[in-house]
Amino acid sequence: MIDNKEQQIIEFVKDNGNCSSSEVFDGVNLSVSYATLKRLIKKLISNNYLSTTGQGKGTKYCISPQYEVIQPIDIEKYYNQEIDERNIKETFNFKIITDVLAKHSVFTENELSKLNELQNAFLHNISQLSANEYNKEFERLAIDLSWKSSQIEGNTYSLLETERLLRERETAAGKTKEEATMLLNHKDALDFIIENPDYLNPLAVSKIG
Repeated sequence: MIDNKEQQIIEFVKDNGNCSSSEVFDGVNLSVSYATLKRLIKKLISNNYLSTTGQGKGTKYCISPQYEVIQPIDIEKYYNQEIDERNIKETFNFKIITDVLAKHSVFTENELSKLNELQNAFLHNISQLSANEYNKEFERLAIDLSWKSSQIEGNTYSLLETERLLRERETAAGKTKEEATMLLNHKDALDFIIENPDYLNPLAVSKIG
């Protein structure tokens, strides 16, 4: 999360385009020293909120390409607004995939280090499993993930009903065909990714479609 001072810096850079640190210092009334401002900017850069152009005294700061994806959102504030007051995108921004995710990492170095640590722990753990245990673990993952992902989209299947559907193809009474199809599609997509781990590398709109 970012604090109020950092948010003010981001908003200033967003409104004014490429800015030097002195322009940010003069333009944002933060009541902090110039050295503190530089530390705040450095933190925003390390967290991928800002990026730089130029070098030395010619260094300028701008909103990073990753910002569109990782910018903080106050969910409560958003939903407290009337619908016609909300800033709602009418279409999906495909540039997020083609210009951001395909070319830039949205993770900081510390986050990447933590993810690599978790990946190594995962590889160690599954290496201890028999083939039967491994398949059971991924079957459980597929059920849980399909259920939770579909629930986010409004699906009314319970976890137990989802398990019966995915394991035995038993549809739940009183549920729509569309809900069952949604869950089965989630499971098929996960199975495909597990069987083809390099399919989305590099990420492309055509592969997602």
